[in-house]
Amino acid sequence: MRLTTLLATTILAAAPALADTAADRRGDTPFNDPSIQHAPKDGVVKLYGAGGPHTAFRKVAAVFEEQTGTKVEVIAGPESKWTADAQKDADILWGTSEQSMTAFLLTYTAFDSAKVVPIYLRPTVIAVKAGNPLDIEDFDDLLADGVRVVVTEGAGVYNTSGTGTWEDVAGRLGNLDDIAALRRNIVAYALGSGASYGVISGGDADAWITWPNWPITKDDLDMVELAEDRVIYRDVNVVLSPDADPEAQQFLDFLVTEEAQILMATEGWRR
Repeated sequence: MRLTTLLATTILAAAPALADTAADRRGDTPFNDPSIQHAPKDGVVKLYGAGGPHTAFRKVAAVFEEQTGTKVEVIAGPESKWTADAQKDADILWGTSEQSMTAFLLTYTAFDSAKVVPIYLRPTVIAVKAGNPLDIEDFDDLLADGVRVVVTEGAGVYNTSGTGTWEDVAGRLGNLDDIAALRRNIVAYALGSGASYGVISGGDADAWITWPNWPITKDDLDMVELAEDRVIYRDVNVVLSPDADPEAQQFLDFLVTEEAQILMATEGWRR
């Protein structure tokens, strides 16, 4: 036994390290195009990222433009629609969660992971159809027979802040049965929040575990807040290009001022 243990220890010690890190894979994504030259200095501050924070960012950008005269463009939506443009002229990227930003930086190699700054948080909530026809009041109501739940997932192919949020909420109390019960009621694993909204707005789901900005900005949805022992938080974060227009840093500074915080709070963002 002693000899077997010694041999195993020797083999493990001699084996090369096989760590796989994000840094090792930078540039190795389907979206990355090494032929695109990153040259964002054009007099316009351009931010790119997934849908969600963009509606609040645009409110802040409108005030910033009025005060400074600097034009700010906030480009949002599925990454596939803006990836080539962002590789060319993005001054700023935002991530709708830390895992989302880590994934983005595999493609957008001009940006430095060490420069990422978390700027706001938001809590998970339940979005329901306007009028809340099922009288859903808390998480436990999602486990009732017949309640149809849509969740947002990346499924290994889509970069979205929703990945894993339903599991985190369901498992928050350390009860495996809660995860199993919610899973039985999930009728769709949607790739991205926009797709999730399409499921519930189309009448194919009764509830959606999501972020406040969606029910706040959609007339056909209402919001149900989760109890504090169920809620989880994810951040929105930003990273500045080293070649950005100088006004881009000014906008990021403005984005966390008290004036901007008031605007961001209208859609559930907090610091």
